[in-house]
Amino acid sequence: MSWQDFPKVELHLHLEGGAPPAFIRGLAAEKGIDLSGIFTPDGGYRYRDFDHFLKVYEAACTTLQGPQDFHRLTLAVLEQSAANGVVYSETFLSPDFCGGGDLAAWRDYLAAIESAADEAEARFGITLRGIVTCIRHFGPEQARPAAICAAETRGRFLRGFGMAGAELVGRPGDYRWAFDCAREAGLHLTCHAGEWGGPDMVADTIHDLGVERIGHGVNAVKDPQLVADIAENGIVLEVCPGSNVFLGATGDWARHPIARLRDAGVKVTVSTDDPPFFDTTMTAEFEGLERAFGWGEEEFRALNRTALDAAFCDADTRDRIAKKLEPAA
Repeated sequence: MSWQDFPKVELHLHLEGGAPPAFIRGLAAEKGIDLSGIFTPDGGYRYRDFDHFLKVYEAACTTLQGPQDFHRLTLAVLEQSAANGVVYSETFLSPDFCGGGDLAAWRDYLAAIESAADEAEARFGITLRGIVTCIRHFGPEQARPAAICAAETRGRFLRGFGMAGAELVGRPGDYRWAFDCAREAGLHLTCHAGEWGGPDMVADTIHDLGVERIGHGVNAVKDPQLVADIAENGIVLEVCPGSNVFLGATGDWARHPIARLRDAGVKVTVSTDDPPFFDTTMTAEFEGLERAFGWGEEEFRALNRTALDAAFCDADTRDRIAKKLEPAA
């Protein structure tokens, strides 16, 4: 069975990380920016390891210099997602890349992204909601203006707050102020943890930041008691198998812990993370899980239900998307 047209829900997608390389090359040419060093001969992104990936990611973002660039980016990313069957997506947005954390500038960027999301919904049938992320390796003080931007612009489109970046910089509790600010504003909370950090990083993130979801979280599998606690408390993992395999965080597909976590009662979902950087799509994620674990329609519908239940959208949007996930009569 081809999984391309199978309807899908994705909860872990970085907007800038979803930028097709050709899109970034086009912007660089328009603006006279030399980014030749970040592309492979066949046109993909080139980097050596995770730390270098972050540098290449940030270099690509230098082409995104105004709200209109982000409007175009959002359309390009959502067109690719919709072509792979995604009917609902949540994307991470960084005020650091959208006005440098300035609230007035952020409002302009956010309006452009939201406008593009509405246009994409009309054109491609995909619904998008946003999650502001602070960048961990920029430090706790820089996380504060990101949280303020999120708190001041919460609404129909902007639903959550989280943290991305280099996971091994600092400890989760260093960023407590930013997460408390977002929580008090009524935003849902998620945070990257347990991709490179150990089970202790996942446990501290849950305890110190009070998140509902964990981005990745796969290294929790190394601590059976933590896995049991995650399952008991209903913490949802935004698992990105293709990303983990591509970066060498978990070994090959057959050794990826998503099946063990699911069998232990953990609520797992599947996403692409930064799809063109990791040579993946939501279709490829489903294909990889089918090859590795024999998962099929029953498992993928269950993953969709878990993801939609954990989505940060409002109830009306959730009900509308649920109809798109129903099997064809």
